[in-house]
Amino acid sequence: MNTLWPLLSRMFHSFSLKQRIWLTFVVLITLGLMATGSIAYLIASKEIGQRTLQSSQDTVNQSSQIVNERLKNIGIAVRALMFNDAFKQLMKDVESRDKSTYYKSLTALQNVFSQVKFNESMIESILIATPIGDFYPTSYVRNTANSFYDSEMYEHFKQLKRGFWSKGHVDRFFTGNQKVISLVVEGVGDYSFMGYEPTGVYVVVNVKEEALRELYMANLSKSNKRYAFIDAGGESVIYGDQPEEGSFIQDAAFMAQFSGEMKGSFYYKDSGKDFLVNYSRLEAKDDWMMVSIQAKDDLLAKLNNIKKVTTYAILGFIVLSLFIANNLTQLLLKPLYRLQKLMKRVEDNDLTVRFESAYQDEVSQVGFRFNRMLDEIQQLIEDVKNRERDKRKAEIKALSAQMDPHFFYNTLNTIYCKSVLGENEDVNEMILALSQMFQLSLSGGRDLITLADELDYVQQYLAIQQRSYERLFECRMEVDEELLTCLVPKIIIQPLVENSILHGFKDMTAGGEIALTIRLDGDWLHILAEDNGHGLVPEKLLQSMTHPAASKHGYALRNIFTRLQLYYGDRQRMEITNTEKGGARIELWLPCYGSEEEFHEPAG
Repeated sequence: MNTLWPLLSRMFHSFSLKQRIWLTFVVLITLGLMATGSIAYLIASKEIGQRTLQSSQDTVNQSSQIVNERLKNIGIAVRALMFNDAFKQLMKDVESRDKSTYYKSLTALQNVFSQVKFNESMIESILIATPIGDFYPTSYVRNTANSFYDSEMYEHFKQLKRGFWSKGHVDRFFTGNQKVISLVVEGVGDYSFMGYEPTGVYVVVNVKEEALRELYMANLSKSNKRYAFIDAGGESVIYGDQPEEGSFIQDAAFMAQFSGEMKGSFYYKDSGKDFLVNYSRLEAKDDWMMVSIQAKDDLLAKLNNIKKVTTYAILGFIVLSLFIANNLTQLLLKPLYRLQKLMKRVEDNDLTVRFESAYQDEVSQVGFRFNRMLDEIQQLIEDVKNRERDKRKAEIKALSAQMDPHFFYNTLNTIYCKSVLGENEDVNEMILALSQMFQLSLSGGRDLITLADELDYVQQYLAIQQRSYERLFECRMEVDEELLTCLVPKIIIQPLVENSILHGFKDMTAGGEIALTIRLDGDWLHILAEDNGHGLVPEKLLQSMTHPAASKHGYALRNIFTRLQLYYGDRQRMEITNTEKGGARIELWLPCYGSEEEFHEPAG
């Protein structure tokens, strides 16, 4: 070692200047790339590992919290049932053992059952077992062969002396063999404040297993993880979700790993493989918990990919550095007029020029600082452009999201009234239409949708409004089929129809007509909406569009006008007039694009 270093030193000094620069450059780049790559890999692996662990735990916690809240809500619904006057009267009849009022109480409780099920859709059925008879929704068929007082639930309640949730089972109290989990509580009478006295009245609420499964699985990843909803013994809470064959979930050694904490994680080894286990207990029943199981190899798969990519990148840059170093050592010093020429081009607004030099003398230093200044100027310009573009996109999304809450309130109120009146067909159609409207309005996060989807949104809106304002209006559409694939901003046509219904037909009870025509006008998509209502005041609407702060009229049309300007700039047109018969006429001219690649950023 003592003789090797002087030998290397003499060899280095014997190299030409070009060779020394080349060798130094290669060594520095190689060491820098290896150090940077190694540090980056270590930081990334640690960060990804922590994020993956936290993400998995957060997912289980969220699903557990959602299920817990729904179970609590069901318990609240049961308590609300007990505070109902019909239930209180039932408790008095039970106390006095008066069986003569059975059918009267059964009838009085039907509205209570309906309201509870309406407020909590996961409830399958309700049974109130009393010494004077069973009470339940008459829409269900009671299996009289199975008495609650002869059931395991009753025996379990007597042991616990308190309400409890049962695991998944097949409902034996009603026909149909529905798979449910059940909440069993004792009925509370007016004398409960005097201390615990058994009332002999029990409320059994059956919750749909499938609805509960869909509730917690909706928030769980469908990746290479396994999920289980189990009790303290490792048995599945859901009747139809028994652990798969060969699973270690029910092993005593596995269940012993769970601590008394409400949530946590640990690693478990089975058959030579390590597994990450995340769990979260339910507050409503702390011996039930959501469990996520993921193989550690799958967890570290991303880290292995990062390691490979980092290694390949380092090797690639090392090879590249050999060529760069060789070329840089051959470059000559550029004279000062080169820098002056570049500055002249910058004065002519050419910011793409750069000073290049393989040397580090004074002129080169000035050139490099000149380059840095240009980079900063370009970055500032790019930042301003990006901020303006982001601001424009945010404004578009904000305007698209401003849907009228009164429409949804009125629709839900109408659905409720029709449900009470028994107009179930109307209720079903309105709920389906409203659901499809929500789905279409989300549109997968896209701001541009096809004309066919936009018209489908309008159809669902019309279906709801025609059920809400029966015989008030009719709508006729004429659309060229070849235009259905054109892209348009979402919720751009529905406000035109809404304007006719809410304003044009405001004082009308029948006879309203809306005509929606969409055709190709040259290179433009021409959208025409007309009605036979009271018409508009174009001057006032124009004032509200150009000076929105000075007018509260025409909010929906102003929303459309503003969004079109943000999307298309000057490449659009909107005209508001009245028809010869006095109704409103609104016309839009938009560019017709068949794909988002054809759609350019709005003009500034």
